[in-house]
Amino acid sequence: MPRAIVLGCGLVGAGMARDLAGDPEFDVAVADVSADNLTWLRDTMAAAGRADDLTTLQADLSDPALLRATVASHDIVIGAMPSRFGLQTLRTVIEAGKPFCDISFMAEDALELDPLAKKHGVTAVVDNGVAPGLSNMIVGHLAAGLKPVENVTIYVGGLPKERRWPYQYKAPFAPADVIEEYTRPSRLVENGRTVVRPALSEPELLDFPIVGTLEAFNTDGLRSLIRTIDCPNMKEKTLRYPGHIELMRAMRETGLFGTREIEVRGTAAGGPEGTRGMVKVRPLDLTSRLLFPKWTYQPGEREFTILRVIVEGRRGGKRERHTYDLYDETDPATGLSSMARTTGFPNVIVARQLMRGMFREAGVFAPEALGRAGMLDGVLAELRTRGVTVTSRIEGIES
Repeated sequence: MPRAIVLGCGLVGAGMARDLAGDPEFDVAVADVSADNLTWLRDTMAAAGRADDLTTLQADLSDPALLRATVASHDIVIGAMPSRFGLQTLRTVIEAGKPFCDISFMAEDALELDPLAKKHGVTAVVDNGVAPGLSNMIVGHLAAGLKPVENVTIYVGGLPKERRWPYQYKAPFAPADVIEEYTRPSRLVENGRTVVRPALSEPELLDFPIVGTLEAFNTDGLRSLIRTIDCPNMKEKTLRYPGHIELMRAMRETGLFGTREIEVRGTAAGGPEGTRGMVKVRPLDLTSRLLFPKWTYQPGEREFTILRVIVEGRRGGKRERHTYDLYDETDPATGLSSMARTTGFPNVIVARQLMRGMFREAGVFAPEALGRAGMLDGVLAELRTRGVTVTSRIEGIES
């Protein structure tokens, strides 16, 4: 029986482990540095009568030597590590000779390790969540048939069902990771050239029948598509409830997302109790600490994920517009959040496909490569069995 291990037992990692543990084809383990995360998952599995379906391992996976030892006895590795460990984890797993499916949104260019993966005969799929991830797979699938591809637009967001003042937003992960979307410059493709726009720029309003009006703004989500898809115009935008952009811009311009230390009056760590003076703090750390309780979902609180991918191009000389839509909510039966479902399920589905030999080429691949290889329909079919439905439509466009 193939042995699979999930690296990271946070929100998405635990969801992927639960999905794999329900598959009799796999012997499943999950590793994390947090004993609390592992205990929660064990208790959840026990409550469902599935305590024996997986093994939990407590390990500091930020240590490359320990990580290599942890994955040594497994046949496939599924990654859900924090983004700051993404490239290091990818390199270690490749050097261990293990196939890898990963959701880490690492700042570095993972495709730079493609020669290393080829050297070790390893297949690694990165950025394999919802967007980037499923969105890339859709674009790659369509790019295989449209000659040429003329426009690609991706809209994506995860939001609470109930809007609450003042943020009208909550996050299923650390606020600092969300804030990075509001500070990192956004790369777009315009008229065949890569251009850079500020994050939160070029807002627009879109109406969705299920959720109403949302606002969209530029974010740096195209990633590998800039290099792998020959298209003169591409952009990715994040979706929020109206009003969120202006609030985040005001906070950013005030300096609350800054990473340079500033001096404030406080009690120095390790100093005598009551001793006060000037201490150095990063505004981002303070902001994240203050936002965390306000942006954290409470038990039973519902959220949703929404994705729209629009690709325009020519087929047989005629212009076509393809639109793919996904809408998903928290699963009331399992309690699994929509963000965990839509991010984690594509990754574990692809992991199964790799183990079945559906994609054998060695190297580091972004999901659009799987779309070009004809794997999208199988992924969408597997998503439907989990209650995640993607609809699509084709329209003719006048030239």
